[in-house]
Amino acid sequence: MTFSARKFLGPLALAAAALLPWTAQAAWPEKPITIIVPWAAGGSTDILARLLSEHMTQSLGQPVVVENRSGASGNIGSAQVARAAPDGYTLLVGSMSTHTMNQAMYSSMPFDGVKDFTPIAELALVTNTMVVNPSLPVDSVAEFIEYAKARPDQIAYASAGAGSTNHLSAALFEKATGIRMLHIPYRGGAPAVMDTVADRTQLLFSAGTQTLPHVQVGKLKLLAVTESRRSPLLPDVPTVAETLPGYELAVWYGAFGPAGMDPALVERLNKEINAVLAKPEVIKKMGDMGVEVLQTTPAEFAETLSRDADKYGKLVRDLGITLQ
Repeated sequence: MTFSARKFLGPLALAAAALLPWTAQAAWPEKPITIIVPWAAGGSTDILARLLSEHMTQSLGQPVVVENRSGASGNIGSAQVARAAPDGYTLLVGSMSTHTMNQAMYSSMPFDGVKDFTPIAELALVTNTMVVNPSLPVDSVAEFIEYAKARPDQIAYASAGAGSTNHLSAALFEKATGIRMLHIPYRGGAPAVMDTVADRTQLLFSAGTQTLPHVQVGKLKLLAVTESRRSPLLPDVPTVAETLPGYELAVWYGAFGPAGMDPALVERLNKEINAVLAKPEVIKKMGDMGVEVLQTTPAEFAETLSRDADKYGKLVRDLGITLQ
């Protein structure tokens, strides 16, 4: 080959090399995709993952399979994805707890919730509610604060376990108000709800997916939601922050891949996922469960993840919540 030919072909070779990632992604997906859900089947995270699976199977032309890998507050399933190849064939539907709270609560973690994952899309916000047993003579957050302050250590609040978002929400409420209450941890959200219905505990902060059916039949009283703004699903229900400025605990779900994914593949997955979340039947099904679906870019979700890792990590440390 002459010098002039090499000089001419050099830029072409560089251009071809630059196109290789796009060429590789053009063939994706060539085999089934697995979505790991790090909790048991049947919860709102699992239902959302299965909706993504159903619609993405149709749009991508390859099976998208949901696999439940529960245990250790979501750490087992999340660690499986952190160790996977960043090729778009192993994804995670996780939550703010697995990626922002666990890092601060556990003395030893099998992954870093920010560094070991690629944020693909923030999927949804869970309407997180503050409910009480109807036996309490209160109808607002302000009335509850007044009632509880007059009865230190007499009101019991339930949670799905030490370190859960239920626990963190109530501990944050105690810190913001100076109220002292009794924490009764359960092994899961369902028994925490049922004991609040039965008046064995009087207060519960929990996802609307678990509490609203009981509110609708008068077995629980809804006082507020914990997000910084009113939920579009419950526009008439005030936020805790309207009484306690600055109080916020927003529970989100997100889609992740392992760290190091090709940006072109991340954009492709983001568009596929957002297309599912824009479907009216998906919006309605999740809305009926108290879950507000979102539309975000990978960059927007990465910003939320980084911000909340700092925010809730500091909160967990300030509250002194630790798990082994």
